[in-house]
Amino acid sequence: QVQLVESGGGLVQAGGSLRLSCAASNIIFSINVMGWYRQAPGKQRELVALISAGGGETYADSVKGRFAISRDNINHVAFLQMNSLKPEDSAVYYCHAKNVRTLIDSWGQGTQVTVSS
Repeated sequence: QVQLVESGGGLVQAGGSLRLSCAASNIIFSINVMGWYRQAPGKQRELVALISAGGGETYADSVKGRFAISRDNINHVAFLQMNSLKPEDSAVYYCHAKNVRTLIDSWGQGTQVTVSS
């Protein structure tokens, strides 16, 4: 049973920082592309950042230079470091994994991030 569990969300003031974690179980972590998505009320879920199995990074234009995705292939954890947070970053953030060989997708349950102005 594949399991992705997010943690680290919370309430912060504009300009502050948070680090989200995604702990993965029962997947071959090293051959999965890991990603972070977010969904705000009334809006479509959008891609925030991706990190490939080889470590290549991709970011949405709205977070480039402020957020950083990383992965720990020993402990099977993906991270999203969020700096200079803005109220428009407020959303539920979801961890995502895609197996490069099978193309099977897995999703976490989400963690709430709220940025106050």
